[in-house]
Amino acid sequence: MQTDNEATTNAHAIGEVSQIDVGHRIRTLRERRRLSIRALAEASGLAVNTLSLIENGRTSPSVSTLQRLAMALQVPISTFFTPDVHKQRIVFTPAGQAVTSLFPHGTLSDLAPGLINRTLEPLLITLEPGAGSGTEAIIHTGQEFVFGLHGQIVYAVADQTFSIGPGDSLLFEAVLPHRWHNPGHSVAQALLVLCPLELPRSVWERHGRF
Repeated sequence: MQTDNEATTNAHAIGEVSQIDVGHRIRTLRERRRLSIRALAEASGLAVNTLSLIENGRTSPSVSTLQRLAMALQVPISTFFTPDVHKQRIVFTPAGQAVTSLFPHGTLSDLAPGLINRTLEPLLITLEPGAGSGTEAIIHTGQEFVFGLHGQIVYAVADQTFSIGPGDSLLFEAVLPHRWHNPGHSVAQALLVLCPLELPRSVWERHGRF
């Protein structure tokens, strides 16, 4: 029988790893699937040299690049920066102890790692002025929900643009091409919830390259 402590993820252990080596995690996932670096590069639409630089920690991938790799490896994007922890039925993460990954001029924090059979990804995104998701549009399965916390984030979804400030929210089908950036002069922050879907391989292949 589980005790209350056993049923709750040890958030202090999670908090000890404030930043995950994303490149190493990508390489580990690739090797577990017995993929060559060239095979993963082709599946994600990245140059072999770019993927090599990412895996060796010599460049920080944009969020759009991480999403392309997540699609190619068929894993949630949070897999890249969530530590290996014992899976639990209840997850509590104290303030300031979320696991964080760096990308150019911003951070992405997984707010609830370690839940058994997790079906959504609650993320906290923090953007410095001018920071964005990358030059390529993001496409993935499921739905995406955004709730503005601080500053302003502009979301471009398909042919529409939305300015998200504190208290504003946005929900859309994530197979629509989308990207985002902070157009302001101060740090912007939003809650991002990804709800991926399990789809047939043909759908993964159709949306796996942008």
